[in-house]
Amino acid sequence: MALPPRPDLSRFQMTAGFMLTPTRFLESCHERMGDYFTLQPQPGRTLVVTVDPEAVKTVFSGDPDVLRAGEGNIVLAPVLGSGSVLLLDGAEHLRHRRMMLPPFHGERMRAYGDAIAEVAEERIARWPRGRAFPALPEMQAITLDVIMRAVFGLDDPARRRAIGAPLRRLLDSVGTRGRVLLLALTSGRTGRLSPWARFARVRREADAVLYEEIARRRADSGAAEGDDVFSLLLAARDEDGEPLTDAELRDELMTLLTAGHETTATSLAWAVERLVRQPGGLERLAGDPAYVDAVVKETLRLRPVIDAAERTLT
Repeated sequence: MALPPRPDLSRFQMTAGFMLTPTRFLESCHERMGDYFTLQPQPGRTLVVTVDPEAVKTVFSGDPDVLRAGEGNIVLAPVLGSGSVLLLDGAEHLRHRRMMLPPFHGERMRAYGDAIAEVAEERIARWPRGRAFPALPEMQAITLDVIMRAVFGLDDPARRRAIGAPLRRLLDSVGTRGRVLLLALTSGRTGRLSPWARFARVRREADAVLYEEIARRRADSGAAEGDDVFSLLLAARDEDGEPLTDAELRDELMTLLTAGHETTATSLAWAVERLVRQPGGLERLAGDPAYVDAVVKETLRLRPVIDAAERTLT
């Protein structure tokens, strides 16, 4: 099958453009090559990119055995782990998905609302008045605290800090495009000054905290009876009556942390950035629930946290 045209760029230029300035890079390729184009950023890896809405719809609704989302997300494996539902396909993906669904039913999600509001109000009360300050770190603090309470079920502030801090350091280690590019260029190198070696050390520290918490919760006979997501995952069983292993639990907890903390914080920060430029927006937001929903959707449309999705064609 003939592939769409490829821009006249080296592999390094493709990799650097894709990682450092992806939106600008992909828009430039789109302007030059049209609605379909091919990238080959690494040997043996070919990406066909499209912005055609009908093609995008076909990809998202296609046969998951032909268009594999798990394989397409393999770049996330160093942080999430190979047992993350986002990196699995086929029967194993369905097994994990079914075990993870109960904590996210509507009624349970509504029950987390009070905790979310409490965390937000506590943090906002400490915001400075009368001077500018960066929104993103504040939103990260709110969403991390929410994850620590709703997902991990930690009411003690000291324990939230003890577990949250190493997890935050792990996310920070891949928190900029420059760091991600350095990790890609030094992957597997173990030298003392290697960015990959530093990342591996931070990941080990985060894993140690997670596995310690898993062991503590398993040793607590009443832990699986809680209403937090961690407790519900501990109690979950597949069709054969088997629970998630420690490694699977670790990977799914890291997935929930990454998907629920960093992405939400970034979207909230963009919402603030947009609202302060919209006369009357904040006032309307306070009294109009329908407008709240519209603001969320418009923020995600204008400033999508994830602007591209990959599928591996089998």
